Amino acid sequence: MASALVLQDSNPVLKTHPKLSLRRGMYSYLIETLNNGSTYTVTDGNNSNSVPIVWSFGLKSQTLGLRIRRPLLREPGELFRSIDALDTTIGDNSLHPQTLLEAFGRELSDFETKSCFGCHATNAVSNDRLTLDGMIPGIKCERCHTGAETHAQAISEGKTGPIPGKLGQLTPEETSNFCGQCHHTWERVVRDGLRGEINVRFQPYRMANSKCYDGGDRRLSCTTCHDPHRELVRGAAPYDAKCKACHGASAKASATAKSCRVATNGCANCHMPKLELPGGHMVFTDHQIRVARAGDPYPN
Repeated sequence: MASALVLQDSNPVLKTHPKLSLRRGMYSYLIETLNNGSTYTVTDGNNSNSVPIVWSFGLKSQTLGLRIRRPLLREPGELFRSIDALDTTIGDNSLHPQTLLEAFGRELSDFETKSCFGCHATNAVSNDRLTLDGMIPGIKCERCHTGAETHAQAISEGKTGPIPGKLGQLTPEETSNFCGQCHHTWERVVRDGLRGEINVRFQPYRMANSKCYDGGDRRLSCTTCHDPHRELVRGAAPYDAKCKACHGASAKASATAKSCRVATNGCANCHMPKLELPGGHMVFTDHQIRVARAGDPYPN
């Protein structure tokens, strides 16, 4: 996540894709990258608008941010790494621009702008205000551990600085809400009415819907399976031990924690199915743990 947000002059993805184009209706979109940065251009065939790209948000897909009047205007195309091409930004398929200005991009609200920078950068929001002057691109220690920067500085000077609080002391529910600041909490998904397969990417919400989830049982938490300080572990096998802590033969059986009758390994392959995000060119692991049967409707 250290590269969750990058500036235009340090974006290796755009440098390796020096010319990207997209056609939507009567409008053509072009992103060109040269030594001095990247430029975004929209044309209707007769007139065109062109501005520099300032920020790039994301890893598997990159949403490009432009500065026009307000701090952020999002262009309607998104660079998806899985297809190495531009396509419509997730959630913008229903937009049908009628003018060149509308086609150029969507101006974000204050809340959306703070959410983008707050989740993709460090020190970008202070006291509920956007503070881009002190922003550090990407997720650094300070984003999750308040006081980490002061602590690191003290250590480098041979001093003893204040030790940031350990997130491992949080309950599963507190951890879910903490991670949900960016990955969306159960409450936010419900409040915003994010129904259907689009919410598969909001892991705290999906996990809270699991029959086996208990906000006070430390055997099932975000950090039970994922170490935020390490690269994401791929594949199902490495997570089997976590599943068997509750559902293994040696675990204390209960009405909700029975041993699987079908297999003893690869638990996540069956009980946490993978789903392609509609229009997103990305596959997510559904964190709503369940007995998933072929043909079953998507559970909200």
